[in-house]
Order: sequence, then structure tokens, then C-alpha cells
Amino acid sequence: MADDDSSQVQAKARAAVFDVTRLSVGIAVALIALKAFALGASGSMSLMASLADSALDLVGSLAVFFAVRWAAAPPDDTHRFGHGKGEPMAALVQAGLVFASAVFIGWEAVARMLTPTPVTGGWIGVAVMLVAIGLTALLVWRQNRAIAASGSLAVAGDRAHYAADLAANVVVLIGVVSGAFLNAPGLDAAAGLIVMVWLAWGAAGLLRQSADQLLDRAAPLEVQNAVVAAVMSDDRIRGVHRLRTRMAGTAVQAQMHVDLDPDLSLKAAHDIVEAAEARVRAALPGAEVILHADPASVTTATGPWAEPAR
Repeated sequence: MADDDSSQVQAKARAAVFDVTRLSVGIAVALIALKAFALGASGSMSLMASLADSALDLVGSLAVFFAVRWAAAPPDDTHRFGHGKGEPMAALVQAGLVFASAVFIGWEAVARMLTPTPVTGGWIGVAVMLVAIGLTALLVWRQNRAIAASGSLAVAGDRAHYAADLAANVVVLIGVVSGAFLNAPGLDAAAGLIVMVWLAWGAAGLLRQSADQLLDRAAPLEVQNAVVAAVMSDDRIRGVHRLRTRMAGTAVQAQMHVDLDPDLSLKAAHDIVEAAEARVRAALPGAEVILHADPASVTTATGPWAEPAR
């Protein structure tokens, strides 16, 4: 019954992730069309920067769209641990795209600061940016809900990017207003530089998160504690040690040794271990856990459970 409940939770989480990735692609396409129209009407540097960012948003959103579906595929003969690492791979691609966008935007902003270009069609630019802010805010809200349901790293990376875009769009709006209505095109170029810095900062955080998963960094401490708590809820398990964890997309993969009464039969020890693994899967849907039974008298001096194997 617990495994059935866990499967239902996973199915709902996948549905939420699939829905929000479709929305992300759709909004990226809409924003590209709107910003391209506004750029043609205004010639704003900050709008050009925002358009370039939206174009890369589309590439990143498409990468996430396909990555979360591939990551959700069950293990097969060539991927015995599943496909969960597809999510950090997509996040890594996003980080690279955002860095490339930041470099391009910075280059163009400096050129515009050295050779200011008047901004025209201010009202069109303002209207488009207000629509962009509204659509981006809607997407970030939906992504927050999907992350709460699934914990998806790929969606979290997409959300981080669009959350940065939300603030960047406000900066772009300021740049358009200053260039079109305040006769200060240099401020418009400066707004492009602010967008560049914001994107580079967000990309650095995304790169760190995706690298942690690809390099098998241990799961967060609260996840480790949840795994241990689920295992230790059976009084017949006297202790745990040699805990190893890593994240594969949204799922935790854990291995550990458990201390049992040395006089238990093999069948009894097996049943205790199987029940403990089921509790972990129930507490952390999608978890893959392998427990090894040790006689307690042999392992009393192994040290704290968080200590890595030697």
C-alpha cells in the first residue's frame, strides 16, 4: 500500500512538471514575438538584451521540456540507475546558455554606451514589457507550485532563470522609459549591463547546483536525516552506519549498513531490511535505497552514520 501511495505521488509530481514545462515553452515563444516587435519599433538596447535572453530562454525551456520526460523514464538495460541525471544535465545546458547571453548583452551594452542610439516607440516598448512582466510572473508562480510538488532541479533551474528575468524585465522597463521619455539613451545601455550582471549571477548558482548532482554530492542534510529516520523507526534496527547518498534529478539514492541482532535468522533480517526500504520509499517518493544488514556486535565501533565509508 505504501508503494502504491508513493507511485501516485510520483505520478502527480510528473504531471505537474510536464504541464509547467509546456507552459514555459509557450510563454517563451510569446515573449520572443512580443519583444521582437517592440525592438523593431523602439531600437532599445535593453529590449535587445531582453530579446536575446528570451531567445535563450526558449532553448533552455525546450531542453528542460525534453529532459524531464527523459529523466522520468524507468531504468533500462543501459541505465540501471534510471535517467534522473537528465535533469542536472539540462540545468547545466541552461547555465551555459545564460552565460553566453550575458556576454553578448554586455558587449552590446558597452558599444551602445560608447555610441548612444536614440530610443523610439517608447509606449510600445513599455506596453510589451508590462505584458512580459505579467506573463513571466504567471510562469514563476506555476513553476513554484510544480517545484513544491516534485522538487525538480530542471524546473528549479528554469524558475531561477525566469525569476531573474522577472527582475530584469523591470530593469528593462526602466531603461526603455529613460531612453524614450527622459532623453537618456545611456541609461538604457546601462540597464542592459544590469541585466548582464543579473543573468551571470543566476547562471553561476545554477551551474553549482547542476554540478553538485553530476558529481554525486551528498544529498542535503535534511534528506539524509529523513532517510535515517525512516530506517530507524523500527526498534529492531539498533543503528546505521556507512551512509551514502546522492541525488538523481528529484530522487534520492541511498545506501547504508544497518545494525541488527546477530542471532536473527537470514529470513528475519531480510524482512526487516525490506520493510525499512519500503518506509524510505514512502517517506521520499522515487527514492532508491539499498540496505546491508550487519550483526550489531561487529559494527558498534563504526562511528556516526554520516561518516563516509573508509
